[in-house]
Amino acid sequence: MTNFETRDEKVTCADSYILTSTIYTPKIDVKGAVLIGPATGIKRQFYAKFASFLAENGYGVITFDNRGIGESLHGLIQNCEVTLQCWGEKDMPAVLTHLQTTFPNTKYHLVGHSAGGQLIGLMENAREISSMFNVASSSGQLSNMHLKDQFKAHFFMNIFMPVSNFLFGHVKSQWVGMGEPLPKKVSQQWQYWCNGSGYVKTAFGKTVHTHLYNELTTPSMWINSPDDFIANNKNVQEMISVFANINAETKTLLPHEYGLKEIGHMKFFSKKSQNLWSYAIDWLEKN
Repeated sequence: MTNFETRDEKVTCADSYILTSTIYTPKIDVKGAVLIGPATGIKRQFYAKFASFLAENGYGVITFDNRGIGESLHGLIQNCEVTLQCWGEKDMPAVLTHLQTTFPNTKYHLVGHSAGGQLIGLMENAREISSMFNVASSSGQLSNMHLKDQFKAHFFMNIFMPVSNFLFGHVKSQWVGMGEPLPKKVSQQWQYWCNGSGYVKTAFGKTVHTHLYNELTTPSMWINSPDDFIANNKNVQEMISVFANINAETKTLLPHEYGLKEIGHMKFFSKKSQNLWSYAIDWLEKN
């Protein structure tokens, strides 16, 4: 018997694009509401156990598939014109508004996984988020990675993705364990941003003309692990620096201290890592 209920709902974006989401509603008084921002190419079901944990602890939650991913892909992926940027500018604002409508008169928080935390500054309604708890969220800059990790990162970003786009019209990320197939323009923008400096900052004044990265003062916690070669300490600090005035705290979790073999870029949200989830609850209750 659970202390929450779930239901799938459609979210309509400002440009009329329809996203698929899942709402987690506590049966007890709602303490706050959480938008879980997914990593690049990761479906909302990946966060189900974590979202259920938050709901069990009294938080309303929404998970969702970004356009072009999972059940928010309409038609053939090779015809999908989605960009990484529009996930932050169009999808996340609409999902936040839907969360606010579902759970009115409370505080709203973002739990961002990788891109889900990076893109908040593109949200026109980002000021309405009371706090941000980011996991494995960083600039992802390839040149900041250890030399032993740069080879595989360069191979995926600068060889596998362009070749896959050329051959198939999209990136078959699932072939290398990198989530769902990616629309072509998402992968091209991702490649450009990670080969630059400061992730989305690379696009300031180019494709990104308005944003809130310089204005947000949102309390934020940035969680990473030393076995995550992408969100290493250097890249986490570089992403934080893109937010000129943000109130940031950081915490590096060592897997062995929690009886875990690995945390890496993805395993924080694994059921095996649920003894880490109290950090999220403590943060939400404090903010």
